Amino acid sequence: MAYLTNSEQDLKEMLEVIGIEDFEDLIKNIPEALRFKGDFNLPAAESEFGVQQAAASLAAKNEVFTSFLGGGAYDHYIPAVVGDIASRSEFYTSYTPYQPEVSQGTLQAMYEFQSQISALTGMDVTNASMYEAGSALAEAVLLAVAHTRLKKVLLPETLNFRYKQIIKTYSANQDIELVEIPADNFVIDAKVLQEQFTDDTAAVIVQHPNYYGFLEDMESAAELCANKKALLIHVYDPISLGLLKTPAAFGADIAVAEGQALGNAQNFGGPYAGLFSVTDKLVRKMPGRLSGVTRDVDGKRGFVLTLQTREQHIRREKATSNICTNSGLLTLTAAVYLASLGKKGIQDVAQLCVQKAHYLADKLYQIDGIEAVSDAPFFKEFTIALPVPADQVIAKALQHHIFAGISLKKAGYPNHLLVAVTEKRTIKEMDAYVSMMKEIIK
Repeated sequence: MAYLTNSEQDLKEMLEVIGIEDFEDLIKNIPEALRFKGDFNLPAAESEFGVQQAAASLAAKNEVFTSFLGGGAYDHYIPAVVGDIASRSEFYTSYTPYQPEVSQGTLQAMYEFQSQISALTGMDVTNASMYEAGSALAEAVLLAVAHTRLKKVLLPETLNFRYKQIIKTYSANQDIELVEIPADNFVIDAKVLQEQFTDDTAAVIVQHPNYYGFLEDMESAAELCANKKALLIHVYDPISLGLLKTPAAFGADIAVAEGQALGNAQNFGGPYAGLFSVTDKLVRKMPGRLSGVTRDVDGKRGFVLTLQTREQHIRREKATSNICTNSGLLTLTAAVYLASLGKKGIQDVAQLCVQKAHYLADKLYQIDGIEAVSDAPFFKEFTIALPVPADQVIAKALQHHIFAGISLKKAGYPNHLLVAVTEKRTIKEMDAYVSMMKEIIK
């Protein structure tokens, strides 16, 4: 007598419930040519305990590396409370808040995030986020062109090259003139910037700290834009604002940043959240969505989408942007992170970053063959010149379980290395990095 296994019996009962006799009847509308005929490479079924053991065995194969990688994504410490709150089911499974009466939690989370980023940057208004910093910056360029009705945009060589690529994609076929300002001593060449700044300039982009880690002369850029139509777009590091002047203090019209550093894991490059803030005069042209607080007919506080000038809503062809959503869960995480650290906490993290970055830089500069490339100040990232190709150093560092940094070969500097130091890096780790570099250079 043949006996059915539990899984076979379950399948038989399910088929009976839906009124068919065989699984093949369930998929008969799928052509034979499209069906998988091989065997799936799956292990035999295991008990819960067996699965736990298998997972532990796989986890034991992981290797731990010390990371000095940066370039837009950073290994900052994430307090345990951040993940605990952000992973609660009411947040983790929430969806687009089309109906405010059933989306109060999501809308309030957006509102709190917007308020925190506005407080951090000093800017008047912050939206509910873009996809990541690159899309935020590209949207900023489109906003500047639409607002000024001019077409020339000045972007520096010192801008993250990935952001440049996104800007070029967004602005393609839109009659926008992108003019790249060369670098001098790994910061913007102020003379060329002044020469290229004309009455038909729509925007000046400044990344501060820049891609190479160094601080730019924001005051000079702001002076150029003052009393002119051109908008100043400031690309900032949110952690740096615990120590450096805010975008508002520099007179920025638009401020954008990558929100990954605010409590979000590096996630192998994404998903991330683009921070986007503007002055009051640009609110009606701002892309994305804006959550606001109001009172209902009974006087109770409620949250609504105050601004959603998107093509899928009433604006249609008059929409400011065709961006369709925001990185809600990641912005919630950022809001929890900022709330958990508070003003003093952000200042402490920024101070640790700058102190540790300078500690490591000073140690590296003492190694024969390693040179500083600029006398400009830096925050948590810096570029060094090596006597050998950076790719070679990076490959050898992996043998020491260290991610040494980012090669600047693509930027035209094959012997240059971009090194990032966050508050997580210990003296022991940094000293080990210096010892490794001495060995590799020798």
